[in-house]
Amino acid sequence: MLQRLELFVRSLVGSLTRKINGRHVSGLIVDTSNGFFAIDSEDFAVGRQLRMNGEYGTEEIERLGSRITPGSRVLVVGAHIGTLAIPLARKCREVVAIEANPATYKLLTQNIALNAISNCQAINIAASDKEESIKFLLNKVNSGGSKRTPINKTHAYYYDRPEEITVPAFSLDQYLDDKAFDVVIMDIEGSEYFALRGMREILSGTKLLAVEFLPHHLRNVSGVTVAQFLSVVAPYFSKLTVPSRGETVGAAGFLPLLADMFDKDQGDDGILFEKA
Repeated sequence: MLQRLELFVRSLVGSLTRKINGRHVSGLIVDTSNGFFAIDSEDFAVGRQLRMNGEYGTEEIERLGSRITPGSRVLVVGAHIGTLAIPLARKCREVVAIEANPATYKLLTQNIALNAISNCQAINIAASDKEESIKFLLNKVNSGGSKRTPINKTHAYYYDRPEEITVPAFSLDQYLDDKAFDVVIMDIEGSEYFALRGMREILSGTKLLAVEFLPHHLRNVSGVTVAQFLSVVAPYFSKLTVPSRGETVGAAGFLPLLADMFDKDQGDDGILFEKA
C-alpha cells in the first residue's frame, strides 16, 4: 500500500511540474558535475536527482571509467539521456549509444551537443534478438523505466499511465557494422535477455559486460529464468562481480549467486561479467 501511495505521489508531482512549466517546455537544462544535461521536467527519477544533487550514477561512472582506456570502444544499450555515455565518452575513443524511447533519444542527442561530445554516436532503436517491431511503454515519471510492453502488466509499470507506442527493434549483431567493443553497458528494463541473444558476435569480443539485474524484470517483462538469462551470457565470460553485494565468483558460481539474488528479490544496477 505504501509503495502504491509513493508511486501515486510521484505521478502527481510530475504531472503538476509539467503543467507549471507549460506544455511547450520539452526539457530543463541542469548544470551537473558531469556537464550540462537537458532533462524531462516530469522525470522524478534520474531527472530529479540531477536537479536536486547535481549528479547521477557517480559510483557507476567511476567503476566503469576505471576499466576504460583512451583506446576503448564502448557500447551503451539503454543510454537514456546520456548520464553514463557522455562522461565515459571523455575517457575513451568512441561510444555508441542505443536508446529506444524517441523522446529520451531527442534529449540524448541534445546533451551530446550541449557537452560538445564528438565521439558519441546515438542510435534510436530498440535492441532485440531479431528485426521486429515491438510494443513499448513511454513512462513519464521515470522515463528511464520505459520498456517493451511487459508480459505481466503490474501496477509498478503502469502507475503513471504510460503511452504505448511501436518502436523498431534489431539484433545489434545485424544492425551495427563495427562489432568490436571492449565494454558493453546495458540497462534496458527487462529486455536484456532478448538484446543479448541478438549480440553473440559482439559479446565474443567484449572484455566487460555491465548489465542491470532486476528479478521483477526477469519475471514480468521478459518472462525468463535466471538460467535462461545466463545462457546468453555465461559462454563468453569467466568472472562475475555483484557490486551491491561485494561478491566475485567464477563461472561455476554464476547460477548460485544470481539465483540467490532472484529468490531474495535483490537487484543490482550493473553486475559485471568479465573475461579472464
